[in-house]
Amino acid sequence: MDATELRGRVEEFLAAHDPKSTDRLEFLRARFDAGLAWVHFPEGLGGLGAARELQADVDAAFAEAGAPDNQPHLNVIGLGMAAPTILKFGNDEQRRRYLRPLWTGEEIWCQLFSEPGAGSDLAALSTRAVEDGEEWVVDGQKVWTSLAHQARWAILVTRSDPDRPKHKGLTYFICDMTAPGVEVRPLRQITGEAEFNEVFLTGVRIPDSQRLGEVGQGWSVALGTLMNERVAIGGRTPPRESGLIGAAAEQWREHPDKRTPGLHDRLLELWVEAEAVRLTSIRLRQQMAVGEPGPEGSAIKSAFAELNQRLTGYQLELLGEEGLAYDDWTFRQPEFTDFTKRGAGFRYLRAKGNTIEGGTTEVLRNIIAERVLGLPPEIRTDKDKPWKELPR
Repeated sequence: MDATELRGRVEEFLAAHDPKSTDRLEFLRARFDAGLAWVHFPEGLGGLGAARELQADVDAAFAEAGAPDNQPHLNVIGLGMAAPTILKFGNDEQRRRYLRPLWTGEEIWCQLFSEPGAGSDLAALSTRAVEDGEEWVVDGQKVWTSLAHQARWAILVTRSDPDRPKHKGLTYFICDMTAPGVEVRPLRQITGEAEFNEVFLTGVRIPDSQRLGEVGQGWSVALGTLMNERVAIGGRTPPRESGLIGAAAEQWREHPDKRTPGLHDRLLELWVEAEAVRLTSIRLRQQMAVGEPGPEGSAIKSAFAELNQRLTGYQLELLGEEGLAYDDWTFRQPEFTDFTKRGAGFRYLRAKGNTIEGGTTEVLRNIIAERVLGLPPEIRTDKDKPWKELPR
């Protein structure tokens, strides 16, 4: 299917579903059913089996018509991580059940991966899943869970076999966040807000029908999720001079009294680096059009995170005393975080988390070294020992 045929399908759909008079949710459900949600997904699952790069044309056509979108900023984990994982590892019943309400935004998703003792080393996680007939009983604690206070579902990695090495005894589930035994507590950050949560799982019963992948193969499923996560965080392709580099450039133009030759040179260096990251993100998207996300996404995510921290630090330095003011330290749990609409102080503090969330920079550099550059792997003495014998 080429771009012309796809554009024709969009026009036919809009003729039959006037975005000005059709209920928003009804419109989104119909768009999914017409295969115009994720055009590269299979037919019947929101797609038409078309090339991935045609998605931008479809989205642009709907935007031009004033059609409602699915508010992707409110369900980033569902759209960027859960959906591709369910598509690849889920069975037909799971795909039919979860993908449609996920795409329309009717059901929000979160990610239950990191633990207090298993962040950078995710495979060391200790949340247990014990099989009990047609169900699994899960006990443990997860942390740094975005959207857990709003989520209907979660993607969950557990330890199902402590007698096997840490990477081989994991099993992956879809967890009902409304199930008995699931407790969500907010984690207040240095910004004053609580985007993240800690989640306690006590005797949570999960049907085996909500397992993704085979028993003991949870690490493989989790890797697929993580590759998509890093692309979702660092692989966006915004317009030139948008985002944080746009905010820094705007501050430079608005404060001629604060300019110095040194700050000018640094702004130019940051601008060039931001443009390089943006163009590399475009190339990564092009690579994804002919395959699945690979370890290259780790490089983009790492560069994006470190650039954000330098940009926000630059903005504070440029503003001087004015940059010390903080706009609002009220405790709240936001639906999403928009860096560009908050003060420089908020952006500076929030950017500190960029090198931790979605994989720490240290872990990402190991991935780049081993899987992209082909360097010898880091020496690990715990890969073949049973998990229960590892010191904790």
